[in-house]
Amino acid sequence: MNSRSASPQPAAARVRRRPAGSAKSAQRIADIVRASREVFSNRGYESATTTEIAERLGISEATIFTYFAGKRDLCMRVIEDWYDEIIARIDEGMPRKQSLRAQLAYLVRAHLRLFLVQGTGMCALVLSEGRAKGQPLGDELVPLQRRYTAPLMDLLARGQTSGELRADVSLRLMRSMIYGPMEHILWEAVVAHKPIDIDAAADELIDVLWPMLQAPRAELAALRRMRSQVIAAADAAGR
Repeated sequence: MNSRSASPQPAAARVRRRPAGSAKSAQRIADIVRASREVFSNRGYESATTTEIAERLGISEATIFTYFAGKRDLCMRVIEDWYDEIIARIDEGMPRKQSLRAQLAYLVRAHLRLFLVQGTGMCALVLSEGRAKGQPLGDELVPLQRRYTAPLMDLLARGQTSGELRADVSLRLMRSMIYGPMEHILWEAVVAHKPIDIDAAADELIDVLWPMLQAPRAELAALRRMRSQVIAAADAAGR
């Protein structure tokens, strides 16, 4: 491994050195990030080197360090862009006009599918090398993970406001109740190489989680609201 790539960077130095001030610079950064994702996905953080990334692009290693302070900075940019892509994909497909349960089911299924079908290597990187504090990327992933889980937190908050979800359970605990089992499923599939039926796993998870998250008597309240809506619609039609 190249010594410059492996050496830890001081906290103050972990910033991208040059902004993409031109179309050419922006394209160069995009190419570096793309090649870096491939290398980090295949090799993991420790085994990846900026030397290999530069060789894949046919550029000098110094060019990479023109835009990124080091390997850690580059890897964080790769993960950040990957998270942004997932957030955008989930946001685009969110069935906002459907029930809260349907939206939660979509979010769980999309999360598992995007991680297991389209991002297995990146998923392994985050799970095995970036989750625990004290590891090279662990502490720095925390703000990214908070931003990544924001859509779920918004969904849960709306559910509490509408009375569909329990108000006596904190949003943070609800988030852990949902992401905890999903992370376990991902770990078995990516790290332990256990075959996973994504749709079946998502359905089973929602079937278990929803009764725990749902507010007491929420189902009865929903039926009453539906009854009121049907009566109102019938009255309007009869006028």
